[in-house]
Amino acid sequence: MIEQLNMSLFHLINQYAGLNPFIDTLTIFAAKYMPLIIILGLIYLWIKRGDKTKDIVLYGVYAAVIGLLINYIIGLVYFHPRPFMIPTGTLLFSYPGDSSFPSDHTTLMLSLTFMLTYFRETRKIGLFFVVLGLIGGFARIFCGVHFPMDILGSFVVSLIITATIFKFRNRLTPINNLFKGFYAKVIGSKE
Repeated sequence: MIEQLNMSLFHLINQYAGLNPFIDTLTIFAAKYMPLIIILGLIYLWIKRGDKTKDIVLYGVYAAVIGLLINYIIGLVYFHPRPFMIPTGTLLFSYPGDSSFPSDHTTLMLSLTFMLTYFRETRKIGLFFVVLGLIGGFARIFCGVHFPMDILGSFVVSLIITATIFKFRNRLTPINNLFKGFYAKVIGSKE
């Protein structure tokens, strides 16, 4: 039943792939480069905002690394083919034939951005980045490299891991201080 829903939702979204070159180009860009846009946004926040924001960005990085590790473990015990491996749908760009569940791109984007929403200082920009992450996940379905449940799985992994990191964030202070101290030394030596 869930697999039928997954397939139906996939076809509902992917049926428009390949019909409009402009929309295809936009979604390919979002599917491939949205993680980079979000990472560049976080680098900007790291450079332009204060010490508290650096802590928040680091919490997001920890969540993303652990989320991707969880995805890797899931992929070892549960293989789910990508749409083009079945084959079904329209594929807009070539992609490796590894397990599709959950989406690494979406886990990366959402783990980094969900963390921003937990803190008042970064909540607004965090919500904006979450929307970008969801657009990136949707684009990956549109482009034929993921099923909707892959994106939903990433959403769940990201929510759980960011909530866990948030809960234990005070224990991460020494690690944060180490990274921030290293950054200050590197930047200080260049000025």
